[in-house]
Amino acid sequence: MNGHAEHLLGHPTRVDGITAEYIALESHYVAHTYHPLPVVLCEGRGAWVSDVDGHEYLDCLAGYSALNFGHAHPALVAAAKEQLDRLTLTSRAFHHDLLGEFARDLAHLAGMDAVLPMNSGTEAVETALKLARAWGYRRKGIPPDKATIIVMHGNFHGRTIGIVGFSDDPLVRTDFGPYPPGFRAVPFGDAEALAAAIDEQTAGVLLEPIQGEAGVIIPPRGYLQAVRELCTRHHVLFIADEIQSGLGRTGRTLAVDHEGVKPDVLILGKALGGGILPVSAVLANWDVMGVLQPGEHGSTFGGNALACAVGLAVVRLLETGEFQDRATVLGRRLARGLAELRDEGLTDIRARGLWAGIDVDPALGTGRDLCEALLTHRVLAKDTHGRTVRLSPPLVVDAADIDFLLDGLRAALGDLRAARR
Repeated sequence: MNGHAEHLLGHPTRVDGITAEYIALESHYVAHTYHPLPVVLCEGRGAWVSDVDGHEYLDCLAGYSALNFGHAHPALVAAAKEQLDRLTLTSRAFHHDLLGEFARDLAHLAGMDAVLPMNSGTEAVETALKLARAWGYRRKGIPPDKATIIVMHGNFHGRTIGIVGFSDDPLVRTDFGPYPPGFRAVPFGDAEALAAAIDEQTAGVLLEPIQGEAGVIIPPRGYLQAVRELCTRHHVLFIADEIQSGLGRTGRTLAVDHEGVKPDVLILGKALGGGILPVSAVLANWDVMGVLQPGEHGSTFGGNALACAVGLAVVRLLETGEFQDRATVLGRRLARGLAELRDEGLTDIRARGLWAGIDVDPALGTGRDLCEALLTHRVLAKDTHGRTVRLSPPLVVDAADIDFLLDGLRAALGDLRAARR
């Protein structure tokens, strides 16, 4: 799968044979909480994956950024294999020889003092919320059980009861209540609305610097600087959820770096595990992180030795700046190509680095329709919120891969137009 010419040959067959068998088996035994495209993948290298029928596809979802470094990156696989033969788990009841090194290097990469390691992104968000509330009571002096967190309309931070309770997406919150109190939502990108919502009981402001699940929604320039200024002025924690946007995706190590701001609490995940296992972390300086004491928070698997080995390898890849530069340069190529397709069925395009949200003209179909059409042209992508398709290829793509994506998108839009005639 190293070349590109072979990816242009032929088309996937209709869903039958071995593909249909796998899909039927999964449908029979796995809870129906996803609506995947009709493709069964079995192998991946770099930005390309193969299905059980032998077709190859360019992966333009990259596990929602968990696969920023592609499938089976040799440095990450080697780190995992070596550690598997040594030690995988001790629990935090004991020290192990990689946790300190991992925390030190990740903290240095992000410009923070301290790291609290967890597993999934959702766990890390919940951890950050607990940290902010504890800080609000123990440092800011908010009365007991009165602390509030301001969140944004259109947010997506995970799927626990606590988190979906402050979502405004009915698909993720309907019929899961009652929900915990203590959250107030304001429009994303509106600094005046945020200023009006802050009061003496506000402990933190939680936001995604770029909203991923909402469709790669980029706030107005200067908004993050305004959030930083408001949080500093009112003694409120700025909590940045960079689970999708961080670790090179947008062309910088962190999306907040585009505006030169530093949050008080940083949440990382997805790409931190290299697409190999779940790894997440909450980072802060000690004046914030120090409010938590032994026994107040924990995780059996958080900071395990295998996770630290892979996480260290991820940090090493990012320390050189190579992947941030690739996302910048190839992101410009992607953005230019998408702009050329605007008149072929796209109503809006939002791009930052190797991350884009494109809105399909409703006259042509839905985002799901476009993803199904892309599948026939060997491009894997994911729709969201009806008309939007998210594009987030691994940072290991090259210029030919970006052109393959753009050619496939042009052809898929043409297919939708032809189907409506």
